[in-house]
Amino acid sequence: MKESQKAFTKKLASYADCYVNDAFGTAHRAHASTALIAAYFEAGAKMFGYLMEKEVQAVEKVLTDVNHPFTAIMGGSKVSSKIEIIENLLNKVDNLIIAGGMTYTFTKAQGGKIGDSIVENDKLELAVDLLKKAADKGVNLILAVDAKIADSFSNDARTGFCRADEIPDGWEGLDIGPETEKIFAETIRQSKTILWNGPTGVFEFENFTHGTKAVGQAIVEATEKGAFSLVGGGDSVAAVNKFGLAGGVSYVSTGGGALLEAIEGKVLPGIAAIRGY
Repeated sequence: MKESQKAFTKKLASYADCYVNDAFGTAHRAHASTALIAAYFEAGAKMFGYLMEKEVQAVEKVLTDVNHPFTAIMGGSKVSSKIEIIENLLNKVDNLIIAGGMTYTFTKAQGGKIGDSIVENDKLELAVDLLKKAADKGVNLILAVDAKIADSFSNDARTGFCRADEIPDGWEGLDIGPETEKIFAETIRQSKTILWNGPTGVFEFENFTHGTKAVGQAIVEATEKGAFSLVGGGDSVAAVNKFGLAGGVSYVSTGGGALLEAIEGKVLPGIAAIRGY
């Protein structure tokens, strides 16, 4: 900590008798106002706000106080941005559903034909390694078996359905297909703990919303039967709000990067500062 920052933080703290942090979205940053200032307050005089407390409880529910089966749905376009999350979850989940653009890196890594779908060619070996780790740990890693494909990245593109590993050249996968929807939904409905981070496709385009909506509806159904469901990450939150499903899940997180780092197993500075470790 710079001396100037230390002096500022100390002065800021001198104006108050207690400190309340209610900003989970910044809990992964060691900023003066979210982490450093807490050091100037005794244990009984620093605390979480109501929102922050709910966020921390929700994260701990899916990472430490788990009812099984535990299913995590990981979407998004890049494996590279989810490596640490996936590796941490492989030690905790019973089922790991891989969705979104990541699908095609895993599919290509297994020798599949993915046409013009998004792919990280430098992460193919990593994908194979993650598949092996899942198998070694007895985790059911579930990939799409079919895809809704398009001949361009557009809502108005020509569309069709095919096997996820048989996408023709000139076409790209923009959502999961109906068979995959059934597989994902059945797994989710049988779960007692559910973590959802990332859509199944380009749900911003109306013609490619079906898979993401099906996953969201399955999570709501599981929640109605007693499962605990945590939805987090900007796109997932946007999706449940778009489809009117937010009220049917257990908790919708306000944290983007903070939630992802917590799922990775990292200690968040904003939380550690309050708890004193």
